[in-house]
Amino acid sequence: MASPRSPQGQSAHQVRSLSRQNHVTNTAGLAPGYLQANLLILPSRYAEDFHNLCLRNPVSCPLLGLTSKGNPHTIYPSTCIQEKDFDLRTDCPKYRIYKDGKYLESRTDLLNLWTDDYVGFLIGCSFSFEDALSETGLKPKHQITGTMVSMYKTCIPLLASGIFKGGTCIVSMRPYRAEDVERVRDVTRPYLATHGEPVDWGWDALERLGIRDIESPDFGERQDFEEDEVPVFWACGVTPQMAIESAGDRIEGLVFAHEPGHMLITDFTVKDLESLGKPRYN
Repeated sequence: MASPRSPQGQSAHQVRSLSRQNHVTNTAGLAPGYLQANLLILPSRYAEDFHNLCLRNPVSCPLLGLTSKGNPHTIYPSTCIQEKDFDLRTDCPKYRIYKDGKYLESRTDLLNLWTDDYVGFLIGCSFSFEDALSETGLKPKHQITGTMVSMYKTCIPLLASGIFKGGTCIVSMRPYRAEDVERVRDVTRPYLATHGEPVDWGWDALERLGIRDIESPDFGERQDFEEDEVPVFWACGVTPQMAIESAGDRIEGLVFAHEPGHMLITDFTVKDLESLGKPRYN
């Protein structure tokens, strides 16, 4: 039996299979070379509003793929997930359940909650560029320490769309030496489909972003800083969950998302970055 962290170096399909068997936890560093995705699943009557939210906020919510109504087995575009036995309800390591904009619980599958009215959206994840950082000697600290990346709520507003009003952006944070920040920016800049380069960095960024306490992340785990390190912040795909919370009881029925840090591994690779378009909801 595989251990929770053993899928490193395996293919996207192998990691998804292990996720289905509940053998995967934090996906940082898993399936090198494959793009990872955040997830949001909601009733179809809200799908157009959410799709437009992604288009209006492409840095925080870069759209990688989506399903047709009620179909958990096929992601558009078809190159996103290619095996026939794929199941959106089981192949993400862990899911969060929301009702009336409030978090209810976490589950390892959605099999008994899914209906034929749901539409799923896959949103780019910053874990996707961490292999490139590691290859250039800039391995993220949470991978070194075996912890989960720190994530924070900010004061950066989302551009509204339909029922999604008043939400703010989430950022992920990785400590780096101040002298390495420009290299970090250069490495991550091409990854526009997975948030791209940092949105801010340095200790002054805390005030600009509205982060009160770097020691207390809203999601993930606290990271230690060496004397010469500064926080570096990227837009984060947990942002849609804040949009759900902001919408509150304007959304009827259950909404599902990934558990932060527990991503869906896609079949997209780094080579696909330049060719990725923006899938449209019809």
